[in-house]
Amino acid sequence: QVQLVESGGGLVRPGGSLTLSCTSSEPMFVSWLVSWRRQAPGDQREWVASITSGGYTNYGDNWKGRFTISRDNAGSTVYLHMNNLKPEDSGVYYCNTGPNNVYWGQGTQVTVSS
Repeated sequence: QVQLVESGGGLVRPGGSLTLSCTSSEPMFVSWLVSWRRQAPGDQREWVASITSGGYTNYGDNWKGRFTISRDNAGSTVYLHMNNLKPEDSGVYYCNTGPNNVYWGQGTQVTVSS
């Protein structure tokens, strides 16, 4: 069973920053595309950003220019650096990867509030 472990969520004021982490001991993790998705209360999960094994990145329009996805040199940890956070960024952030995006982490809560 592939396990994805997310961390880094919390409470932050508008305009603040957070960095989320997603790590896995699965050897294939380093070769998979990894995405972050956000689920706000009452909404479906929404794609935020993705990174390929080669470091190519792509972002949803709501987060482009404010969020940066990256992965460490070993490829075993993927980060989501979130800047200039807004209240509407709040929600549970999930790491998602694998063939047909089948694997999900447990999620980490991000709350942006004054």
